[in-house]
Amino acid sequence: MTSNRPYLLRAIYDWISDNGLTPYVLVDAGQPGVRVPSHVVKNGQVVLNLAMRAVANLDLGNDRISFQARFSGVSQSIVIPVGAVLALYAQENGQGMMFPADESEAESPSLEAVDNDAPEAPVPEAGGDDDRPKRGAPHLRVVK
Repeated sequence: MTSNRPYLLRAIYDWISDNGLTPYVLVDAGQPGVRVPSHVVKNGQVVLNLAMRAVANLDLGNDRISFQARFSGVSQSIVIPVGAVLALYAQENGQGMMFPADESEAESPSLEAVDNDAPEAPVPEAGGDDDRPKRGAPHLRVVK
């Protein structure tokens, strides 16, 4: 399956904007394909305002986020691969969503088809009390 990150980004962006708040994106500027002005990068990360009044030609695509923004009065073309997005949140209250730094490690394992002819695992028989571990005295004490 494809990554759900771009779909979540669009949904969170719409949710923040629909509530009249300012969407901010936290970006890992060290990821390949990130194109942002170097003077705005701090500690390898950059926070950008994605509000419609702050950017032009915003495109929240499946592979990247791209837009035009002004930095010190100079219009810049910004490109952010979806995998470089660390968080999308509302500036006013911090509500939003964080994303793992490396999507490939965070993806859940893929499901594999199972052969229907495979032998079933044996079902343990309802044994007696011998199957359960022996319990000792409790290790908790009342402290006054």
